[in-house]
Amino acid sequence: MSSASDTSSNGAPPLDGIVESVLYTADKARARAFFERVLGLEPHLADERFLAYPVGASMLLVFQRGETDTTVTLPDGMGTIPPHDGAGRQHVALAIGAEQLPAWEAHLDAEGVIIEGRTRWPPGSESLYFRDPDGHLIELVTPGLWPCY
Repeated sequence: MSSASDTSSNGAPPLDGIVESVLYTADKARARAFFERVLGLEPHLADERFLAYPVGASMLLVFQRGETDTTVTLPDGMGTIPPHDGAGRQHVALAIGAEQLPAWEAHLDAEGVIIEGRTRWPPGSESLYFRDPDGHLIELVTPGLWPCY
């Protein structure tokens, strides 16, 4: 028997967080150069299909568009990964400390990255918005935006 704290309002078991966020790219080499040069990310895994970057307690996965259209069978009977893919401009928000905001603005400017938008949220959080080479909207956001951040 579950207690109220063990389930959501509709009875679903609790979720502990988001483990992966995924973007899809038309050009993995170009995306890799951007995420490593501009954002300073270092890949944990990389192959012909995808790049996997640790970001805090989560992973940012960047898949080559079209490389995940079929089921992947893992070696040694570990299982399968069903097909997935994405198109269009997607969005991901990355956490930064409030004191890091000016340094990020200067870094993006030095890299020639255009800041498309800035928002000062009512709780005091701030966001900077810019695009990766595929047109995905990348947001850098300081603490206080959401109850969980």
